[in-house]
Amino acid sequence: MASTRGLLGVLVAGAALLAGCALTPPIATPGAPLPEPPPVSVTTTPATTASASAVPPSTVPAPPTPTATRTPTASGPTSTRPARPTQPATTAPVETAACTIPTGLLGRDLTTMPGSGKVIALTFDAGGDDTGTAAILSVLADKDAPATFFLTGRYARSFPASARAIARDHPIGNHTSTHPDLTTLDDAAVRAELAAGAADIKDTTGQDPHPYFRFPFGAVDAHRIAVVNGACYVPFRWTTDTLGWKGTSGGQSVTTVTDRVLGGATPGGIVLMHVGANPNDGSTLDADALPGVIDGLRGRGYTLVTLERALPATP
Repeated sequence: MASTRGLLGVLVAGAALLAGCALTPPIATPGAPLPEPPPVSVTTTPATTASASAVPPSTVPAPPTPTATRTPTASGPTSTRPARPTQPATTAPVETAACTIPTGLLGRDLTTMPGSGKVIALTFDAGGDDTGTAAILSVLADKDAPATFFLTGRYARSFPASARAIARDHPIGNHTSTHPDLTTLDDAAVRAELAAGAADIKDTTGQDPHPYFRFPFGAVDAHRIAVVNGACYVPFRWTTDTLGWKGTSGGQSVTTVTDRVLGGATPGGIVLMHVGANPNDGSTLDADALPGVIDGLRGRGYTLVTLERALPATP
């Protein structure tokens, strides 16, 4: 009986011990990792979702490199660098002076004055030399003879007193700024030459050279004529070139100059002469021959006129 009670006591004690172990929470072992919580969804702006196991910052890809066209991206500000111009920076803007050019004069580099009677226009190019200008103006004044002058901007800047003296008594035209061969230039450069020449001429003389223009060297093509027309100019060539610019060193003389003009005289004709001296021999054959040229033309029944006969100034 005593042994039975002892056995029962052991069983009761064991049952109590097992019950106590089931109710007591486990004790964490120092240094052991805690169990991970369940994944949590995180809302970002804009409305996209990312998990708590997102890629660590060290593995986030770098922002995209901007393209050569400077296309803006979300990774950085839009570039403020201006687009590369399609024309040279020195390019001057197209002239916008309002004008009306008769349709019959468009697309032409005039060698005669259309619709004229027995008249002739004496014209003088003033490019880079001033030697004969005073003598020419004196002869024209003494003989009451009109003429038209084509000035470069360079001439107007270099010889302002002569440019003003010319403009006081005679119509003037644009001969470009620096006297280049315009057929070697693009449209923007041609317009720049026209605009710069006109600005220098007007600043110096107070006169607008529109609508008269002469191509340097007589170098011309249909496209450049259209560009010139678009800037409100009509180009005037010539009927007769005196060749006085060749000088005595080029086999010319006062007699050859006079004979060329009188021999080539025609109604509506345009005579090309120059105010400058030949750079090699210093001769001024056009200036020297001018008195005989005027007298000879009048003696043949010609009336001297300006290019205003063909086209009024400054339309």
